[in-house]
Amino acid sequence: MGQLSNRRIAILSESGFEEVELTEPLKRLKEEGATVDVISSKKGKIKAWSHDHWSIEINVDQSIAEAKADDYDGLVLPGGVINPDQLRVNEDAIAFVKAFFEAEKPVAAICHGPQTLINADVVKGRRMTSVKNISQDLINAGAQWLDEEVVVDEGLVTSRTPKDLPAFNDKLVEEFAEGVHAGQHR
Repeated sequence: MGQLSNRRIAILSESGFEEVELTEPLKRLKEEGATVDVISSKKGKIKAWSHDHWSIEINVDQSIAEAKADDYDGLVLPGGVINPDQLRVNEDAIAFVKAFFEAEKPVAAICHGPQTLINADVVKGRRMTSVKNISQDLINAGAQWLDEEVVVDEGLVTSRTPKDLPAFNDKLVEEFAEGVHAGQHR
């Protein structure tokens, strides 16, 4: 039994996610015993981006219109340029993300993934990191941006790029195992 054997985790993504930013956390969460659902705007499959080309397809377990944050213990937001750009304008996705913060549940976002958090209006006053390309966006939204491989702020885990995945995965497992964080807020 792993640290997360009694946890159910949502991974929210659209096509255009950076392949390893979804597949590596998914693998680690399952290794730790978590039940993991991939959630997207449409049922079927979503397609990965790998460096500079389209790559594998991942099965979607549930549509965002059907998913309820109450059914999950944590949320992962993979990056990629295309994926968060689509999520951040999807009202159902934004409501889903906000619900995790309102319930003080842990959330992990990597690379461009924090862009969705900006639109969910949950970054003000938070210590965070991301890919450098969106650092100014986070600062403008009120976050304290740090250039570190992983930053944890009361249940919010953020990392910069795929090279930070080992640290990101370790910290998301730790935060998801801890459960609700009173400091996690909207």
